[in-house]
Amino acid sequence: MRFNRKISTLISVVIVAMSTGVSSCALATEKAAGEQPNILFILADDLGYNDVGFNGSKDISTPNLDALAKQGVTFDAAYVAHPFCGPSRAAIMTGRYPHKIGAQFNLPEDNSNVGVSADETFIAQTMKNAGYFTGAMGKWHLGEAPQYHPNKHGFDEFYGFLGGGHNYFPEEFEKAYNKRVAQGLTNINMYLTPLEHNGKEVRETEYITDGLSREAVTFVDKATAKQQPFFLYLAYNAPHVPLQAKEDDLAQFRHIKDKKRRTYAAMVYAVDRGVGRIVSQLKANGQYENTLIVFMSDNGGKLGQGANNYPLKEGKGSVQEGGFRTPMLMHWPKHIKAGNRFAHPVLALDLYPTFAAIGGASLPEGKILDGKNIWPSLMANVAPHENEFIYVLRHRDGYSDAAARRNQYKAVKNHNQNWKLFNVAQDISEENDISAKHPAILRDMVSSMESWSWNNQQPKWFHRSDEGARWRLKAMPRFDKTFQVDDHGTK
Repeated sequence: MRFNRKISTLISVVIVAMSTGVSSCALATEKAAGEQPNILFILADDLGYNDVGFNGSKDISTPNLDALAKQGVTFDAAYVAHPFCGPSRAAIMTGRYPHKIGAQFNLPEDNSNVGVSADETFIAQTMKNAGYFTGAMGKWHLGEAPQYHPNKHGFDEFYGFLGGGHNYFPEEFEKAYNKRVAQGLTNINMYLTPLEHNGKEVRETEYITDGLSREAVTFVDKATAKQQPFFLYLAYNAPHVPLQAKEDDLAQFRHIKDKKRRTYAAMVYAVDRGVGRIVSQLKANGQYENTLIVFMSDNGGKLGQGANNYPLKEGKGSVQEGGFRTPMLMHWPKHIKAGNRFAHPVLALDLYPTFAAIGGASLPEGKILDGKNIWPSLMANVAPHENEFIYVLRHRDGYSDAAARRNQYKAVKNHNQNWKLFNVAQDISEENDISAKHPAILRDMVSSMESWSWNNQQPKWFHRSDEGARWRLKAMPRFDKTFQVDDHGTK
């Protein structure tokens, strides 16, 4: 069965290549010869849709990302599975909507003993089983207890921090951490704790973004020495708050008057510099041509903290486009035609099956995935999710925000208001509610999302204890209210 799956994937890629004339033939030839490509997945944190040059930014310079975009393909409609960090990352690693595995809330704030179970095979384990050297650098946010550690989920190497964020200057957070230890405290805010390498504390000496870039380069060197294909998950915590940037980087953005925006821009610039550093090392090691690079954000930019999601509505935490539609690029010399923009929706949930197919990895027996291998559709420039639904669901205090997209239409229930309908293919800013013109379409979309929701699991944790108390007090998730639509498309 494992052999047949690989052959099936190979045949589908060859067929697409023959029909489109795109460079999949080279991919098929290399896979037939047994060569596996490296996969570098770079995830920014709270990066706005309009905060990279390749997506239209006028005031933030990202030359290294822009170069990859120019030589590869960018995506107009790349969606993550949730508008918050933790659930979004759980979806990427497991290939499941976070609601299906009880991971729809961020983890408790500090030193929790809960996390995403190893019963859900992570993409790293799947790639490791296929012969890959696997690494995770940066932010984890999927469990701090030993049983949820990255090394328990298939990553050979981990360098970073386990919580949901971190301060950026070691000389500052180390001093604050040591002060609390001297006071006899044990439950210390994880933004201040030492970084670690494979479970052992390390003393970081560089600005965190630069340190993570350094470790990514080290990992690439290790993989080259091993003569082993690598899968590297590089999860920068920038430009997530706290807004902290190096003076040299701030100097690059003197033209930005707003202090938050200027600091945010400098943080993005540091990420871009790191990407350039890794690309240079891939070239030096002779690995550049055989490395698929994917870049995106875990959710939309945080409004009020320097981000710009134009032309999308709202930002992080929202089910409007600005909450879960992110910038994205793919780069792979010889296999991806340069300079294209893919207009069709793709999902972060698609990365798991796509990476597995490209790497010749067999999916675990019985593994459920909510995305699909989009590589053949990407090569043929056709919609991978035509007539299929894309869902986003964010629970609030006593009610839920929900949205469903199918083709050009998007149904939205936001801030406990009435359901609305938008044609997001023509109205990316979601300004023109067309529910009155198409009530049947709206009802059908809402009904479909309701059906999808009924096998969602109860949350296995909450970000704060009072959040969990109110969930129970108000009998959440109250889907009877969430999916209520009258004949005119209103609540």
